Amino acid sequence: MSSDNNREPLVYLMRLQENKKDMDQHDKAHNQGFTLTDNRSGAHYQLPVVEGSTGPEVIDIRKLYSETGCFTYDPGFTSTGSCESKITFIDGDRGILLYRGYSIDDLAEKSDFMDVCYLLLYGDLPSQMQKKKFELNVTLHSMLNEQINYFFRGFRRDAHPMAVMCGVVGALSAFYHDSTDINDSKHRMIASYRLLAKMPTIAATAYKYSIGQPFMYPRNDLKYADNFLYMMNATPCEDYHVNPVLARAMDRILILHADHEQNASTSTVRLAGSSGANPFACISAGIASLWGPAHGGANEAVLNMLEEIETVARIPEFIEKAKDKDDPFRLMGFGHRVYKNFDPRAKVMHRTCHEVLDELGIENEPLLDIAMELERIALEDDYFVEKKLYPNVDFYSGIIFKAMGIPTSLFTVIFAVARTVGWIAQWNEMIEDPSQKIGRPRQLYTGSVERSYAPLHKR
Repeated sequence: MSSDNNREPLVYLMRLQENKKDMDQHDKAHNQGFTLTDNRSGAHYQLPVVEGSTGPEVIDIRKLYSETGCFTYDPGFTSTGSCESKITFIDGDRGILLYRGYSIDDLAEKSDFMDVCYLLLYGDLPSQMQKKKFELNVTLHSMLNEQINYFFRGFRRDAHPMAVMCGVVGALSAFYHDSTDINDSKHRMIASYRLLAKMPTIAATAYKYSIGQPFMYPRNDLKYADNFLYMMNATPCEDYHVNPVLARAMDRILILHADHEQNASTSTVRLAGSSGANPFACISAGIASLWGPAHGGANEAVLNMLEEIETVARIPEFIEKAKDKDDPFRLMGFGHRVYKNFDPRAKVMHRTCHEVLDELGIENEPLLDIAMELERIALEDDYFVEKKLYPNVDFYSGIIFKAMGIPTSLFTVIFAVARTVGWIAQWNEMIEDPSQKIGRPRQLYTGSVERSYAPLHKR
């Protein structure tokens, strides 16, 4: 008997085992899934349940329309999983945030931003050698093409820095078209490094342009957060030394904002990327989404609220306004859509906030006094405690930026710098997913049904 004939029974047995495994999985899905009943016809449809490594199970509705002729209706996608991801996990009920399985507390206290960037991009924390190489690659890409500096001059001086960021980042594809082939893994890697490295340079340059100061080039001898502060604050007139406490605070802010699962801006990046758009365009779309006051602009809204309150003496008045359901006033920086207990990032920011205030020796600053009193009330007042309206990360980051002398208009820009690595990681994950397809949400149509067209003279 030939060797091929000897293999036939074995191949047949393996196929039987595979078929049994598939049947077992099907039966498990059937037994553990949901049965959808159409009360109009009595028809039944099986909806399998898919389990992740942790977190809520999901009902697989991918075949719902083809089998039932119906869509789901979920405004704001509050009950819809749009993708599969291994990057970030949030448990809002327990106040948990994990990057690749690591708690945000551990990363913020024990790592630096470059550690976290490598983790988000590659899935594991780097070794010493890996980190050294990664930092070098990022550093060598931090300088902008000189022609881009002229691009800034096309904007008004009083333009919001986020408007400038949207335009400049989107224009990078015109300068770095050698890394826009999304099907080439090398191109994607180079584009990722370029975006991560150049974002602080673009942000700092946008700021310098708005205040009429000379642009400061990045320094290869400085760490990521230090370099960012240097480019924002230094001038050619004199030496500028980065305060290590402020640099550490900025580094923590970058870590805490690096990624946050499928939020509005990240979903925007994924949706734009699903069409095959180049990475620079996708990140620019994410920046535009982040600009909204309900998203990245929340810490800017905190400072605007503090300015509206004006003095500590008026806090009770605004507390009562916040408790009044009929009053449109809302206390910004308290509570969170996802976190129903507490924001785990806020604990780190609370410590960092007081470190910065102590380092700078700030006293008798009206807005900061208001913020500290609001914090005290929120942690003690029964109304806030019962509703779990704790200060969130935006509340503390706004205070830190104010103390560091960073203008309000730059708050969201710094958020964009931090979130860039998360956007890149999410974009790369989507591109590498063989099951990904162009995003195409459906709708519940409530407009006019088909109508007959009337010529102009008969209308």
